[in-house]
Amino acid sequence: MDLSGRVALVTGGGRGLGRAYAAALAAAGASVILNDADGEAAARAVEEIGAAGGKATAAVGAVGSAQVAERLVATSVETYGALDILVANAGILRDKVLWKMTDDDFDAVIDTHLRGTFTCARAAVVHMRERGEGGRLILVGSPAGQRGNFGQTNYAAAKAGIAAMARTWSMECAKAGITVNAIIPVAATPMTETIPAFAPHIQAWRETGQSFPAWLRKGEGFGTPEDAAGLVVFLASAEAAGVTGQCVGIGGDRLSLWSHPREIASAYRDGGWDADAIAACWHNGVGREPQSVGIPAPTDPGRTVKSP
Repeated sequence: MDLSGRVALVTGGGRGLGRAYAAALAAAGASVILNDADGEAAARAVEEIGAAGGKATAAVGAVGSAQVAERLVATSVETYGALDILVANAGILRDKVLWKMTDDDFDAVIDTHLRGTFTCARAAVVHMRERGEGGRLILVGSPAGQRGNFGQTNYAAAKAGIAAMARTWSMECAKAGITVNAIIPVAATPMTETIPAFAPHIQAWRETGQSFPAWLRKGEGFGTPEDAAGLVVFLASAEAAGVTGQCVGIGGDRLSLWSHPREIASAYRDGGWDADAIAACWHNGVGREPQSVGIPAPTDPGRTVKSP
């Protein structure tokens, strides 16, 4: 993939998945504005990209407000002359079960993930429409937003909202030649490191560079941040000009397409439905195959489970 002459803005690009996205875009020839709330992390990532022969500039700021979003787009235009690609990746975690989650826990995650994606996308699209040469919005979702996840009310809600925005914006931006997609990555991050089945493998990878076993890479679709970066480059490229409104999964050795929410069963009754009529047909009718929730727990097939 050749992204020479293209300009990309990556939010939350100082570490983890964001840094992998920024490095891959730069390696493909794009000029990158690398945003992060942590100035030192942004500077290190920019230095690494430069050492590898890429072109990147740091832009420090915590996404969320319209002011920061507009400044990041303006920095892209002032530094490299345009903005062609937005990767809305920045995010934080404040995990707690519902009854322990505070207003601040909820608001902080929604502000960074959901509002930050909205304000950065809006600022980017205003520029792209004025420029008239199309563009790419690549929004970062999560399996938690597709299926829910215990202890992540705020995060799951934000990521579900991001998927919905991708579908909506793909329609609104189509006439301007702007594609909009959400990616659903699964990779070694501080969040996944808390999962007991993943933790020892992530630790071994970080400390010794040991590869993840096949049951993780294939069975769980779980790998390194770099494993997820190729999808961002593809969606940013001319090869993906016709791909829009999709939620695309990536991780380890797995590439997948997530379905959109849709009706899977229905019934009809003349005159409509009262509560008694719904109860009479629910268990053997519309509701006989309820949908599952949550992210299935990974299981290491090589792990011996001791009997109690």
